[in-house]
Amino acid sequence: MASTYRALDPVRVIDTIGILHRRIAERFPGAGLASVCAELLTLAGESSARAENIARRNLPLRTAIVALVAGGVGGLVWIALVFLVSVSATADNVYSVLQGIEAAANLAVLIGATIFFLTRVEERLKRRSALKALHELRSIVHVIDMHQLTKDPSSVISVGEKTPSSPARTMSRFELTRYLDYCSEMLSLAAKVAVLFAQKFPEPAVTEAVSDIERIAAGLSQKIWQKIIILEALGPEGPEAVASAQ
Repeated sequence: MASTYRALDPVRVIDTIGILHRRIAERFPGAGLASVCAELLTLAGESSARAENIARRNLPLRTAIVALVAGGVGGLVWIALVFLVSVSATADNVYSVLQGIEAAANLAVLIGATIFFLTRVEERLKRRSALKALHELRSIVHVIDMHQLTKDPSSVISVGEKTPSSPARTMSRFELTRYLDYCSEMLSLAAKVAVLFAQKFPEPAVTEAVSDIERIAAGLSQKIWQKIIILEALGPEGPEAVASAQ
């Protein structure tokens, strides 16, 4: 049982996002934030499948690479044998022998570089797929942030006049607190989905991209909690807030 707590379970992460989506839809029916959470839920399912696919061995590709490497090594051996036969039959001086050795060495280096490139093809493909998925997660993190930008705690205490371009301020203090808390939870869960890729494919570039998403999500969440702290500092809103919290 202890081993189940050493890594994120994709199923539990997806289930948690699903529960959060229902909570948002029930608290704010028809809100755009619920649609964003539904998109995050879809993206979490896709990311889990991608992470599993990235971690899986690409046997057709590996078979093709092994065949190409074997063919290259076989070709090098054949060229070496032909060269030895040619030298033993026609070489008159040491210069022709040295020229032949130099050409063989250059060919060996070229084939070796090709073999090294081929052995890294699978890793490059996996890295590209992971980074593409992480870019989508980074984008949805910023979408979540956009939904909380206009949720200003000053709207519940300000007595200033609105301008024609002022956003609608229809939420109570309690509703605004819940909305901001949902945004913070979504940011945290988006970061957890990103971690699934580093967990399945701990390659430096992928790990750094995941860490970058975590830093962005943590920074945005901190700003959200500053708003929540301001709202909490105002004290109880009244009996209506207590009733709606139950």
